[in-house]
Amino acid sequence: QVQLVESGGGSVQAGGSLTLSCVASGYTYSTYCMGWLRQAPGKEREGVAVFNSDGTTTYGDSVKGRFTISQDNAKNTLYLQMNSLKPEDTAMYYCALGVPPYSGYNHLNPDDYNYWGQGTQVTVSS
Repeated sequence: QVQLVESGGGSVQAGGSLTLSCVASGYTYSTYCMGWLRQAPGKEREGVAVFNSDGTTTYGDSVKGRFTISQDNAKNTLYLQMNSLKPEDTAMYYCALGVPPYSGYNHLNPDDYNYWGQGTQVTVSS
């Protein structure tokens, strides 16, 4: 049973930084994508930063240059370093894992993900 447990969310002022963590367990897939997605109130869930199934990374346009996704395979942990945070980054952030088939080459599409964590809230005040 796949389990994804996020942590690290909180409240910060604009311009601040946060690092999210996601500990993954119970998966044995050899081909998968894994990443961070978010959902703001009244908006659709969107991809933020992901590791594609080929190991490359893709970032959403709104976070390029500010967010960095990384992973520690020894710890089965996925990270999201978020810098220069803006009020529009306020959302529930989810860690997710997806297996084929996929909708496309990069995996920002939430439809590509089969397993989701419970989410961690990030609130950025101006």
